[in-house]
Amino acid sequence: MVFFCFLVDQRRRVSSSKPAAGICSRCGGGASVADMKTETRFCYVPFYWKYWRAIICTFCGAVLKSYRR
Repeated sequence: MVFFCFLVDQRRRVSSSKPAAGICSRCGGGASVADMKTETRFCYVPFYWKYWRAIICTFCGAVLKSYRR
């Protein structure tokens, strides 16, 4: 069953974003509020989507806080 682990992957995509007040605690870059989409794929075919909102760093891309829409 080790072969199965390589057939499933996840992708995170930013669908829209806008600037937010605050700075990143890791690198000191600016922050933005983004609508995110997580896509779980099996053999490159998407079978599960999850939409959520997060505060991300504009410089390093770290997710500072996430919450449901």
